[in-house]
Amino acid sequence: MRNIPLTTVLQRFKWEPGEPELTRITIKVGNPEQLQEASDIIRNILKRRHRGVDDFKIAIPEELMRQSQRTQQIFNIVVGCIAGISLVVGGIGIMNIMLASVLERTREIGIRRALSARRRDILSQVLIEAVLVSLLGGLIGVVLKYSMTKVITLYAQWKTIVEMWTILLCFGVAAAVGIGFGLYPARQAALLNPIDALRY
Repeated sequence: MRNIPLTTVLQRFKWEPGEPELTRITIKVGNPEQLQEASDIIRNILKRRHRGVDDFKIAIPEELMRQSQRTQQIFNIVVGCIAGISLVVGGIGIMNIMLASVLERTREIGIRRALSARRRDILSQVLIEAVLVSLLGGLIGVVLKYSMTKVITLYAQWKTIVEMWTILLCFGVAAAVGIGFGLYPARQAALLNPIDALRY
């Protein structure tokens, strides 16, 4: 890499009339810790050269990196909020399905209770069904995720990677949603009075 004075560059290279003589200057700083100090010095020099007119922009790699990190953080927060809302909506759907299932099987629950089934047996049965519904949704989500990554790689030419921990996380979240939102229907089923359930 060779350095030449700016005056020599302006003398040797000719530009068309009306075009700016110089559009970009790349400066290499030997010590990365002196980036900010060098930036301030260059800014002051350019301000004097431009007679105080701020018609230039200085881009520092650290600033670009921080800006990229801030953009990534905002993107992660937005995606996390969308995922959270999706989980809540899906959980409410599972809870409604299980409540409807408990209502339809009230007489069956009453018969099981009359045949010495305990409340925790009914609770665990409904809870397991809710978890299975959630895991089925998680399996469908994993299949769609894997398919979409292949489609993106094929058409957009972007390299995509599906790691095992994301699949395990998907199933873990699905199980947690099933337990969290299936607990209320399971408790309602367990608290049914056997006599009332048999008369339903």
